[in-house]
Amino acid sequence: METPHPDPERLKPSPGTEAPLASADGPAPQAGSEKEVRRIPLVPLRDDVVFPKLIVPLSVGRRTSIAAITAAMEKDKQVLLVAQRDPQVDDTAEQDLYATGTIAEINGMRQTPAGVQMLVAGAQRARIVRFVQFKPFIEVEVEIVADQVGEGLEMEAHMRSVKSLYEKYVESGAAVAPEIATTVSKTDDPVYLADLVSAAPDQTLDQKQHMLETPNVIERLRLLSLFLSKQCEILELKAKIQNEVQSTIGKLQRDQILREQLKAIRKELGEDEEGAELHTLREKIESAGMPDSVKERALKEIDRMQSIPAASPEVGIIRTYVDWLVALPWGPPPDETWDIKAAATVLDEDHYGVEKIKERILEYMAVRQRSQSLRSPILCFVGPPGVGKTSLGKSIARALGRKFVRLSLGGIHDEAEIRGHRRTYIGAMPGRILQQMKVAGARNPVFMLDEIDKVGADWRGDPSSALLEVLDPEQNRDFSDHYLEVPYDLSHVLFITTANVVDTIIPPLRDRMEIIRLPGYTEDEKMHIAKQFLVPRQLREHGLTDENLALPEASLRLLIREYTHEAGVRNLEREIANIARKIPRRIAEGETEKVTVEPSDLMAYLGPPRFEFGVAELEDQVGAVTGVAVNEYGGDVMTV
Repeated sequence: METPHPDPERLKPSPGTEAPLASADGPAPQAGSEKEVRRIPLVPLRDDVVFPKLIVPLSVGRRTSIAAITAAMEKDKQVLLVAQRDPQVDDTAEQDLYATGTIAEINGMRQTPAGVQMLVAGAQRARIVRFVQFKPFIEVEVEIVADQVGEGLEMEAHMRSVKSLYEKYVESGAAVAPEIATTVSKTDDPVYLADLVSAAPDQTLDQKQHMLETPNVIERLRLLSLFLSKQCEILELKAKIQNEVQSTIGKLQRDQILREQLKAIRKELGEDEEGAELHTLREKIESAGMPDSVKERALKEIDRMQSIPAASPEVGIIRTYVDWLVALPWGPPPDETWDIKAAATVLDEDHYGVEKIKERILEYMAVRQRSQSLRSPILCFVGPPGVGKTSLGKSIARALGRKFVRLSLGGIHDEAEIRGHRRTYIGAMPGRILQQMKVAGARNPVFMLDEIDKVGADWRGDPSSALLEVLDPEQNRDFSDHYLEVPYDLSHVLFITTANVVDTIIPPLRDRMEIIRLPGYTEDEKMHIAKQFLVPRQLREHGLTDENLALPEASLRLLIREYTHEAGVRNLEREIANIARKIPRRIAEGETEKVTVEPSDLMAYLGPPRFEFGVAELEDQVGAVTGVAVNEYGGDVMTV
């Protein structure tokens, strides 16, 4: 909206307006005091407020607003101008408009491709009493709001204060038209003075609306004095900043000037880049939910960082340390799923057999449902490869509604992998335990420690000793990482470890875990797993359905007996995948739409059998005896 213009004739009221306007020599009579009610079309304004006695150009494009203007032109050329609470709203309703506006007279208008441009002259304040209609235009009933004009020394003092500050405001560089500044200095009408200054371009929409809704003229002048005083300080500070920048950079290019101005502004406000970063870190610390001792440590590091020169390498070390502190989950653990029937369904969907493990998890859930103080068990799944130890951990996490993270311990020889390096080392980081807790983003994940029987020890330390603290329910409430050096509570974590054998696990560590053995699968169990899990999964992964590939039970049994020799089902799934890979090509070449792999077809798909089945049990051999061989990979009958 353009700058409003003062009306030299104080905008004489139109016929039918009961409240006359103030003259240049003094306040107007209070004819609106009887609270008369009248109907008038309403035009909503998106981003400005029109004050009485000011002439303002307006552009109108909405159909309802144009209809309101048309109705006003056919009647008395008067409309009620009311500001919108949200300028983005197009179809305004009662709740979108302020209750107080200005009755204005349309002095002129013309049609444009975008709508209507008109010149309006503000006349009187008015308060909406009732909305009469919203279509085809908004029409309301209003009552005139009379100005409460005081007299005496107080009014004179406020007027002089506003005039003096306004003069200073203009001299400081405010964007004010010269004729408005002249009118402000010459007028003796307090009402006109207050409304003219209230239309200053630096006033926000809320500030202008508040001035419009304030009937007491002395109060309006007081608020304007505060506003002008603040604006003068801002403009003086702006000029000071510009002078400092100009003296610093001289004849640098325009982009350099802009950068220096921005830097100087932030410096004056105490919000330079480094300060903003420290402020952000402090906010993150406050909202992280840390214990008081940890929060105190983090804030001390921030204070230390603030006192160190920005170019010091120590700044980056401290920043990384604090970032790790705020990145860890410190708050309360998220809600868990305690629906035991649903959990049992999830476990049965994902795994066949392993009843002992399923029973143990459901028992834990049932007890935890009654007692929140129950410690999480430390489970150790022991069994040969391929029996589903790792996938069981994922199913348990899904059944409990928790996050799942996994850490492979195979080949770890350095204790620092578990506890982290101290900050004195270059590139130090927390240990793998806390790194995975950061990935989980929650304090109660299901944490799987894979291959715990393959942890090694050498001159760099013994990771097994570090795991003692992690897996001890009495100690892991205050787990201490060498990098963070603050206690971290791991008691809400459900730790699950896996191993092929328990003999290589050190006794103190083995004593802390509940050993659950997963024996190898029998032939019938492998058949069930293949039909229920492996074959459907391989069909999905290769874009097939049971209409494209069929594996009869006899073929699966021969596949188990003569093409695999394992306790688990890992190689069995590989052989099924080997068959499934060949089917899409045959379908693409137009040979067939469905393939049934009979036992006699396995040699064509997989080659000759790799193992002999049942020879040791069925055929007696001279000079040989039947024995049994057992190791961590399973067992079998053998001929010696």
